Amino acid sequence: MKLFGTAGIRLKYPDELTPDLAFRIGNAVGRLGISRRAYVVHDTRTTGPLLTFLFASGLMSGGVDVVYGGVAPTPVAAYAASRRKALGVSITASHNPPEYNGFKFFDSMGFEFTRDLEALIESYVESPTLQSWSCVGGFIGIEDLSEEYTRELLDFIGEPKRAWSPNILVDCANGAAFKISPTIIRSLGGKPYTLNCNPDGFFPTRPPEPRRDVLEGLLGVYKSVNPVVILAHDGDADRVAVLDPVKGFIRQDRLLAFFAKKALEERKGRVVVSIDTGFVIDEVVERYGGSIERYMLGKTHEKVKELGVQNVVMAGEPWKLILPRWGPWVDGILQVAILTKTLVETGKPITKILEEEGIPDYPWDRRSYIIEPTSIRDKVYEELASNLETALGEPVNVLQIDGCRYEYADLSWVLIRKSGTEPKIRLYAEARSMERLNEIVSKVEHLINRIVKNFGGKVVEVTIG
Repeated sequence: MKLFGTAGIRLKYPDELTPDLAFRIGNAVGRLGISRRAYVVHDTRTTGPLLTFLFASGLMSGGVDVVYGGVAPTPVAAYAASRRKALGVSITASHNPPEYNGFKFFDSMGFEFTRDLEALIESYVESPTLQSWSCVGGFIGIEDLSEEYTRELLDFIGEPKRAWSPNILVDCANGAAFKISPTIIRSLGGKPYTLNCNPDGFFPTRPPEPRRDVLEGLLGVYKSVNPVVILAHDGDADRVAVLDPVKGFIRQDRLLAFFAKKALEERKGRVVVSIDTGFVIDEVVERYGGSIERYMLGKTHEKVKELGVQNVVMAGEPWKLILPRWGPWVDGILQVAILTKTLVETGKPITKILEEEGIPDYPWDRRSYIIEPTSIRDKVYEELASNLETALGEPVNVLQIDGCRYEYADLSWVLIRKSGTEPKIRLYAEARSMERLNEIVSKVEHLINRIVKNFGGKVVEVTIG
């Protein structure tokens, strides 16, 4: 059984992620020898406490002391690993539905595990090794890691020069940021209005994935408090989506370009982004004297580690930001802090700021297709990739780092890839005109439907954003 996907382990409980497997994963991680101490947190999912203590037992069986951090966002686990020079673990399935749960691991520098470490864990899982009674690890009661993380993040961001105190709505998806993000907003001079900030592992109001189609459907509710901006987390708060109350969902690539600009104004260097990002980032990075490099989705941290944190000023994926000066982990709460300070200091909405900074908004689309039976997904993907070699014109560049990305002379591009966390095929596209974008999406959807039908299956769901 392959455990790891795009970012950590995410499996359905109890069909795939059993109590026994949670123990064996803990034992396997303990055998890596990264540290004799681990800081473990979990999100709000109903299975979080159960899997936390089973996993912790596995760690202890391998001789690792466990410090329990309770319910906390994933960035807190990475922070604790980095600052305490220990192992960090977040028990979460991030933005997946509530029946899923999983694990994200961080080494003693705060880096998410590389594929080499993931492969070692998978090789160890089938044959647990138990320490003798005298060498088992201890269990240390709950330690409030979130409070320390919040204090240090506020120190890192710095006191804003306040031009106003804007209404900022934060939607925590009933997840782990329910306390920290409102505190950050208030401390930096904003007025936090909260929605879905009661912890609830059933995610009753909306799915934890902060997609465009889900969030724009809630705009009527969001607008009721007259916010300047809406910030919407996923379940573990390593990502955040941003909406303008009038214009709706703000493309993540524009926000990454904005963060890159701010980072490059402080010092020049490389910007690492994932394969599914658009050319707006290239334009801004080039304008401000940086260089850009694309890498696998969910693995940008590996490229940061390879290049060295001193050489990378920023890394990012849609929804996600790594700022090495703060730490080499993805951090959605960091984004909340940066955006809040910017709004408080400028006295302007984020759409106006992006416009004045010269960060364009090109037509784009992101879609996911759930296909049944799931057994045909890989065959559908392979045939789709083959068809797209010529279906949209002759590409001037093809990237196969993660899926297949075809780039064209008119600066449009399309990427298809298999989701590493769910049984989906994902489509990403950008163009300089709506006509070209519609052509791309229409042709790809036609191909998917035809190929799926040829294999005797059907597309049962399409999600957008």
